[in-house]
Amino acid sequence: MTGSRHTTHKAYCAACGSMVSRRFRPGPDGRPEATCPRCGSLERHRFLSLLLGALAPELRDLDTVVEIAPSRQSTVLLDRLGARRRVSFDAGYDARAVDALASLTRLPLRDGSVDLLVCYHVLEHVPDDCAAMREIARVLSPRGIALLEVPIKVGVVTEEDPTATPEERARRFGQLDHVRWYGDDFDARLSAAGLASVRVTPPALVGEAAVEWFRLMAHEVVWVVHPGRETSSPMLPGGTGSGLTAAFDALLADLARAEDRLDRARERTDRLATQRDALQAQLAQERGPHGFAMLTRLRGAVRL
Repeated sequence: MTGSRHTTHKAYCAACGSMVSRRFRPGPDGRPEATCPRCGSLERHRFLSLLLGALAPELRDLDTVVEIAPSRQSTVLLDRLGARRRVSFDAGYDARAVDALASLTRLPLRDGSVDLLVCYHVLEHVPDDCAAMREIARVLSPRGIALLEVPIKVGVVTEEDPTATPEERARRFGQLDHVRWYGDDFDARLSAAGLASVRVTPPALVGEAAVEWFRLMAHEVVWVVHPGRETSSPMLPGGTGSGLTAAFDALLADLARAEDRLDRARERTDRLATQRDALQAQLAQERGPHGFAMLTRLRGAVRL
């Protein structure tokens, strides 16, 4: 996935709620303007914040929220949901950063006990990903939602090889610890595991203008998953979307007009200041000593 080129410096971080007037920092792979200079969020964290907001009506009165392989930025976002219990798991990295070490293919959770599960960039690491998908289906409650993200190539089927050497994995799948690169059949895999899914992208959820404003990756894909087997049509830009696209477009258009008026007012202020300074210099030069008295009175009279 690649990010868009940003033509403006001013942006808003949806993760920490900050207006950022200077450039975002590069991402871990060097992609431009990916990292918020205030909270360190990446594009996926900012999109997660917006997605959670769009799903807010379905995320009320949550009992259990589960995060697989959490990050500092995503944990803050999930804590805001106010669930009665939030649990984090990882398969074996830093045990201090999670509540328990557990494999995604064998979660220590009751059937139907999870209202929200967030699993970003994990399934491509798991040799038996179909077992992991079935485990997600097992633990989701009837109203449960899972948010999944994986690396995907469009127009091809999934390529995988859990037996490949680390060097071959890096060449074929992009990282030493990846065992596959997903393709168009990812939705079918979810369906076979008992998970209904819909693909959501930033332009479809919030519109093209908001992608620029929030510094998102236009081609990022998140799967919103429920118990079931139906694969819904992807949420595409220009379609019915979430209803947020028109609202964001109108809001950002109003903001652009307000900034334009402010810029014109600043230009007028600068122009008046230049005229005042020129007039003051001319008076001082032409009037000699008498000009200083008039200059003093002029400074007191001119207010921008």
